Amino acid sequence: MRTVLVVEDTPSEMELLSHYLRESGYVVIGAVSAKDAFNKAIELQPDVIVTDVVMPGMSGYELCRSLRKNPTTEKVPIIICTSKGQEIDKLWGMRQGADLYITKPFTREELIRAVRSVGG
Repeated sequence: MRTVLVVEDTPSEMELLSHYLRESGYVVIGAVSAKDAFNKAIELQPDVIVTDVVMPGMSGYELCRSLRKNPTTEKVPIIICTSKGQEIDKLWGMRQGADLYITKPFTREELIRAVRSVGG
């Protein structure tokens, strides 16, 4: 079974993402901050990481850079899932190491297709 680390500081969004993923057969690990996510990614080695961008402390972009620099997590696919939908935001996200960028609001199908497309 595939494991997805979801990084989201908004409880309702975390619940929605987790529900969609579990419903599709994934094991979900939750993290409410990028720092927490970084530690969990190293310790639990998920198959895919789905992260928000705007979070207190470390942003999702910073998380991407940190994960790419760490030998344990450098190859884990990262999907940015955010309300920041401008082209410049997408470009910046991909430059930080994200494999895919989806914007909120998203459908269940969009999320699952994204996770599957990066190997989840």
